[in-house]
Amino acid sequence: MESLGNKLRTARESKGCSYDQVSQETHIASRYLKALEEEAFGGFPGEPFLLGFLKNYSEFLGLDTQEVLSLYWAMKIQEEPVPVEQLLKPSPPFPFTLLIAALAGLILLGIIGGGVYFLLNHAWQKPPPASAAREPMEYTLSDGALERRFYQGDAVIIPYGDARYTVKLASLGDALTLSAPDREVMLDLGQEVLIDLNADGVEELRITAAEFSKNESGSGALLRFEIDAPPPLPPALAETPPPSADTRAAPAPAALSGTGLANAAVIFSSSSAYPFTLQAFFQGYCMFRWEILAEQNRRERTERYYQKGDELNIQAQNGIRVWLSNAATVKLQAIGGGRTVPLELGGAGEVVVAEIRWVWDDDSRYRLVLVKL
Repeated sequence: MESLGNKLRTARESKGCSYDQVSQETHIASRYLKALEEEAFGGFPGEPFLLGFLKNYSEFLGLDTQEVLSLYWAMKIQEEPVPVEQLLKPSPPFPFTLLIAALAGLILLGIIGGGVYFLLNHAWQKPPPASAAREPMEYTLSDGALERRFYQGDAVIIPYGDARYTVKLASLGDALTLSAPDREVMLDLGQEVLIDLNADGVEELRITAAEFSKNESGSGALLRFEIDAPPPLPPALAETPPPSADTRAAPAPAALSGTGLANAAVIFSSSSAYPFTLQAFFQGYCMFRWEILAEQNRRERTERYYQKGDELNIQAQNGIRVWLSNAATVKLQAIGGGRTVPLELGGAGEVVVAEIRWVWDDDSRYRLVLVKL
């Protein structure tokens, strides 16, 4: 069987990538990438970080993440073999006199044990008090992430938008079972799951089973909860109403001086709203999500990881909402009315949510604006 390090190294070399190139696109330090390929796991700040790096690196290389994690756990099992000397050590001789003494001791212990059992189960003996059960705990996710040890019955409250959602650790056996708002889910060691909190079709919450001992519910489970999608827009920036039957239906009026639009950047200005194209050129590894706004027959929402060299063209009539995991890796430009205008959304490592849409200003003109949310 191919070792974990060789598998990672072979995949990287087949892509023709150096450590520095991979580090730039995955944001994992080169020294950690090299340590993963050399199977030198002692230099990582903790196993949850190691597992996260290993998962992200394998996804970037196009490898089966579960297969890579299985190779890691197989290596851990083999780290501490029983010494050969201990297996081959001969058993010392057991003298006959010690055997007689041991048998006599067992008989004596049996007599004493029988007497104690009789006393404990006598009719007048009061039953022992029941041990106090552990009360389930409740925690709250703040700052977008929470990692701690949970025990059976413990729950986490997730504030999201204007609502609060609860996820509970229901049971812990060969796998752990979580009771979530949309369904019950089972997680094995090192696995993760995405949860749709508000049933809007977007999986906003990521849960990772970082560490637990199977069939040992008393030891609990180390779980990590992360918000994986931006919260819903505030009412002031909600989508404009659906267009009328007219094929060139314009968006509902919204003054640039209105709430949330004072700092909007104007891209085009025109006496009428016309279809436009948002063009994206990817210069690195990036999660990119987009959706069409205020079009009755196009309620699309698409997301995927893009790599260096990928290109995307999105046509819209009224507006587009985008979500970028790393703004510096994407070059955007708006095309319409015979003009092309570059758009600047953010810097390296910055997560950005923005809208490009038509609005009606106080001067009775349409303006295509860029609004960062």
